[in-house]
Parts: sequence; C-alpha cells; structure tokens
Amino acid sequence: MTDSMKPVHIIGGGLAGSEAAWQVASRGVPVVLHEMRPVRKTDAHETEGFAELVCSNSFRSDDAENNAVGLLHAEMRKMNSIIMKAADKHKVPAGSALAVDRNAFSDEVTAILSSHPLITIERGEVDGLPPAEWDNVIVATGPLTSPALSEAVLKLTGEDSLAFFDAIAPIVYKDSIDFSKAWYQSRYDKGDGADYINLPMSREQYQAFVQALLDGDKTDFKEWEKDTPYFEGCMPIEVMAERGPQTLKFGPMKPVGLKNPHSDDWLEAVVQLRQDNKLGTLYNMVGFQTKLKYGEQTRIFRTIPGLENAEFARLGGLHRNTFINSPKVLDGRLRLKADPRLRFAGQVTGVEGYVESAAVGLIAGLFAAGDRLGHEPAIPPATTAFGALIGHITGGADEKTFQPMNVNFGLMPPPEGRVRKNERKQAITRRANADIDQWIAELGGLSVAAE
Repeated sequence: MTDSMKPVHIIGGGLAGSEAAWQVASRGVPVVLHEMRPVRKTDAHETEGFAELVCSNSFRSDDAENNAVGLLHAEMRKMNSIIMKAADKHKVPAGSALAVDRNAFSDEVTAILSSHPLITIERGEVDGLPPAEWDNVIVATGPLTSPALSEAVLKLTGEDSLAFFDAIAPIVYKDSIDFSKAWYQSRYDKGDGADYINLPMSREQYQAFVQALLDGDKTDFKEWEKDTPYFEGCMPIEVMAERGPQTLKFGPMKPVGLKNPHSDDWLEAVVQLRQDNKLGTLYNMVGFQTKLKYGEQTRIFRTIPGLENAEFARLGGLHRNTFINSPKVLDGRLRLKADPRLRFAGQVTGVEGYVESAAVGLIAGLFAAGDRLGHEPAIPPATTAFGALIGHITGGADEKTFQPMNVNFGLMPPPEGRVRKNERKQAITRRANADIDQWIAELGGLSVAAE
C-alpha cells in the first residue's frame, strides 16, 4: 500500500500464520512472515513449506448446514481464506469430509505467500520476545513453539505452561494393500459411497489386535512429559485400547454402516483408510494416531487383514503440543493483556484442529490490519462459528480448567424460540449465515471479497 507503512510481523508459517499473513497483505498492509524452518527443525515437520499438515490430511466435515466445522469452512470461504482456497483446489475423495493432498496443499500456500509483493519471508528463529520496534505482532507459532519463545511469553504472563500430546497416524502405500480382503465403501454409502478402503476383523482377530496394542513397545516419555494429558480428539490408538477392550470398536474401528463384499461373516471391527494424496497412491489409517515404536507399528499393523504386506510411507509419531491459558491472558481481540502489541493465533491459543487454527489466524490478521489502517472491526458475533471460537478462547471457557477445543454447536447460543430437536443445527447455521453476512458487510474498507 505504501513503502512508509510499518509491517505487521507474523511469527510462524503454519496454518494460522499463513492465513494471518494472507489476510493482512490482502488489505494492503506489508507483512514480515518469520518461519524458523529449516534453520531450526521441529520433531513433527518434514518440510520447510508453509501450512504443512503434520497429522491427518482431513479438514473434517464440509457440511455447512449440519456440522459446526463445515459452517466454519463456509465462513472462511466468505472471507477469502487462503487455506480454504488451497484446500478446495487440492481436495481428494473423503465422503462428506474435506481432505487434501497434503504436499500439493502446502506447495500452493507456499507459492502464493512467497510471490506476494507485500509479504517478506524471513527464515530463522525468533528466540525471545519480539524487539520493541515490532509494534504489531501475531504469534502463530503453533503447538511446537520454540522453547526460547515459550519461556519468554510465560515469564511475561506469569502462567505455567499447559501442554498435551498429539499423535500422528501412519500412511500406507495403496499398492501394498490386499484387495482380496479389503474393499471400497463409505459408512452408509455417504459421499461418493466408496471413499474409504475398509479392512475387516473377526472377533478373534480384533481381540488379538487389542492385546497386541496393549503389549506393544511404546515411546518412552521424558520426565517433564509424564503428566502431560492427551487431547481427546487425537488420542493414540493404544491409549484408547487401555480404556477397555470395547473402546476401539465403538470408536475409529466401528463396523456400522459397512458390509464386507468378500464374506458374510460377522464384522466385529473395521479399520478404515482414507486417501491422503490426489494421485490416490497413499492412504492414511483413520484414527490410528500412535506412540508405538516404529518396529512395533510395522509388526502389529501387518496383522490387520489386508495389510499383511503393507508398506508404510510414514509411520506414526508423537509430539508435544503447548498452548497458553488464553481466557486468562488474552483480551477479546486476541491481544496479550500483559503486552497488547502481541496477538496470538492458532493452536497455541487452545483451539484444536487445522480449520480452527487457520480461522483464528484469519481473525487475528483482520484485527492486526485494522490496527495498522486505523479501523477497528467488530468482533464476530457469538452466533457465528468465528465468534464462537474467539469467544471460547477469550473468556467463554473457564481459565481454571481450560483445554483445547474444536469448534462445535455447543459453543454457540441455542436458537431462539421453539425449534424441533432435529432442526436445531439447521436453525443455528441459518442464523450464523445471516449474522456473518451482516458482520462482513459492516467491515467496510476492511472487507475483502471472496474470489
């Protein structure tokens, strides 16, 4: 917009930082995007690309009428989200969900940001509080925030660190799957009806598999990791097995809505594989996040019917996620109360999920651009998916028991008047659509038309 305008500094090139950078630059405000990879690597990332997906390749449900994350997708599209733009361009079959070719997705985001005339990329670690001359900063360092920056923020806020573990699911080469046992089908034939590869288990096979998970050699925890809780939405499969022998077959291995075309035998449990890249050569094991050691993963997962000769493009892993006590330390505009020049965005704020992280980055970018341009946009209404997320992390949650949260209808006010139970979700989404459209209309000069 002008060479004399000071830039917004954004620390972190994950989903939240990438979205924030795009939103700021799209409004004519210069950006310096700081990414420490590849100068400093993390335990989970494999590339130096922006918006790298380190766990699943799924953005979950794309149903904007009946699902809260689908509603969030729709709101982000209306705000010209770079993350949604790249996801839509590089989606792969996943039933009613939105899943992407992870490498093509990251490459797309990286190319767009790297070529933007208002975005400067600086590779290297920000190893403490940003310099005082950085007067408008978004910290979007995600769950793998570097220790030096984490310690600096914690000293500033006086808060103890909160953390949980996030486990990564393995990826299988499709051509190593035995299709004399496997078959294509979505539960209840949703989506295209055949978006998943299914692997059947008899009762005896399931019981032996659960026991193998319990007996398998797991990753050892460091002393400081031992009391770190897991996030329920990304629970390692062997930890689920520890909760009881029936847990898995009522969770990620539930057989309901599926029929084995190869046999009329009883389906005790089913392992589902979801396409992980556009070529359809890689499939990830749905719900199979794990902390088993690599050798154990190969041994145990090859006992699954259809995977006897499986070759793995990537085995599962485990990394530690950290987040701040946002309801206590952030204001309603995502600013650190102890130092308002610093905004926070993404998983470090205590939202969980790719889309939620990017959504908070989007709003942080909007607020930061507004500060630079002398406009103060309204906080998104609590009746919208945006507003529900922001409200939760900036005061809606109890600071004493704050834990990561996916977007859900429980974060939004119930619909007004008498609404039948089976119509509540549609009533909430209709209201959200009307309210987000009104909010966007009132952004005035800060609005960016969706492409």
